Amino acid sequence: MAMAQPPDHEGASAAQTFELLSAAAPKGWRLELTEGEIAVVPPANGEHEEIVSELSGQVRDHDRALGRYTGVGLALPDGSKVIPDLVIAPKGSYADDQEWHGAADVLLVAEVTSKSTADRDRLQKVRGYARAGIPVYLLIDRESGEAVVCSAPEGGQYLHRAAHRLGTVAPLPRPLGFDLDTAEF
Repeated sequence: MAMAQPPDHEGASAAQTFELLSAAAPKGWRLELTEGEIAVVPPANGEHEEIVSELSGQVRDHDRALGRYTGVGLALPDGSKVIPDLVIAPKGSYADDQEWHGAADVLLVAEVTSKSTADRDRLQKVRGYARAGIPVYLLIDRESGEAVVCSAPEGGQYLHRAAHRLGTVAPLPRPLGFDLDTAEF
């Protein structure tokens, strides 16, 4: 559920309202702030988590020096605060007690669409991740049946975008540099 504009708490900014609402979110629910809009994200379903698990396993099989993080909060340069479905970064990148991290160490961020998140995953998040300079954005779009690989961020957008039907191989560019088998998605 998205709120077009945050409620006015005596002139509170969207970021301040986000912090207040985040503290009160029920267990398992997440709040995200993208492009000034607050979204409440319910817990993921089993199919969603199976896809994230399979993706994480393939990354582990490719390079054991990479950390595979779920539930990591990213604070993007545009002021967005998001919790991607999967963040790939060198192991140890988030070995601290911070709740929100910068995107400097991120090699790949992945989102798996859900009915409640699909539009943000396809629009606002891809722009935010590109503006943050994240090298690869992988969108597993369950509704369209595609794995969309975006790479080469420049000027706030990804210069390369390749869509692959789920069930086929999706080449992931450097810094990962391996073929992702989407047959299990």
